[in-house]
Amino acid sequence: MKDVAARAGVGLKTVSRVVNEEPGVTPETSARVQAAIDALGFRRNDSARLLRTRRTASVGLVLEDVADPFYAALSRAVEDVARAHGALLFTGSSAEDPRREQELVLAFCARRVDGLVVVPAGDDHRYLLPEIAAGVATVFVDRPAGRLDADVVLTDNAGGTRLGVEHLIAHGHRRIGFIGDQPGIHTAGERLRGYRAAMEAAGLPVRPEWYAMGPTTPERVRAALDAMLSGPEPVTALLAGNNRVTVTAVRVLWNRPDPVALVGFDDFELADVLDPPVTVVAQDAPGLGRAAAQQLFRRLDGIAPEEPSRVELPVRLIARGSGEIPPPR
Repeated sequence: MKDVAARAGVGLKTVSRVVNEEPGVTPETSARVQAAIDALGFRRNDSARLLRTRRTASVGLVLEDVADPFYAALSRAVEDVARAHGALLFTGSSAEDPRREQELVLAFCARRVDGLVVVPAGDDHRYLLPEIAAGVATVFVDRPAGRLDADVVLTDNAGGTRLGVEHLIAHGHRRIGFIGDQPGIHTAGERLRGYRAAMEAAGLPVRPEWYAMGPTTPERVRAALDAMLSGPEPVTALLAGNNRVTVTAVRVLWNRPDPVALVGFDDFELADVLDPPVTVVAQDAPGLGRAAAQQLFRRLDGIAPEEPSRVELPVRLIARGSGEIPPPR
């Protein structure tokens, strides 16, 4: 650092401010210091920084599956906020396994991350109490923590499915099916609740054969949809509980002689170019990640209220064609 200061003709404090992205340095001076850093190949000593600040400038993100487009968008938003705060992001996938979630969280804590953003897979997060007491800021996203009062950022899941079902009802449908994820998952349970609420508000029955909860594997979704379409009172419309369900539903419905209306929860790539284009209830995945990461850094900077916060982001319905198909006469 002394060599950088000498080459740039500034004091050590000025170099420190530039390296740590602190205010108080003019753009011209900052450019001169950066040029000296580049010329000398200077690298910040993070070990010394840790001793001085007790912060590692790193955060951990645990989500269901980094390959899922929804979580990929969420992860990128968290990373963007972390980078803006000069922090490195570590990411891991829990595969919806509570034990794997806990392993990842504790592994990140062992590497002394400053904070965590967690999409919970389990329903008991009290294992985090010692880490939080030790100063690891923690924010949950997409689903609330289990048996732990903590910051959380959610989507209006029940309101989203209610919006989708109301859209199908407005286009004449009365026999509407719903295929969701595992019932123990918070988002799946909330979406089923919204489906039931919309049907009840319209005075429509919810027959047991019209909804199905379980794994979102293509085989299970295909079997559930086939059963809904072949019963004595087949559904004329479907609300798909997430993008994986929607993709399988599109494949099942593609060559059917009688069109079935479809609304999917979550947008997905190429949904707008299919025939017909798929109507969706769109979540704001980047918004979820951004809001969670911003709350995390407010916690780290000591400017968040002491009481945990709960933020719920709205959804929007994008009508493209598949959800506007009328029922058969």
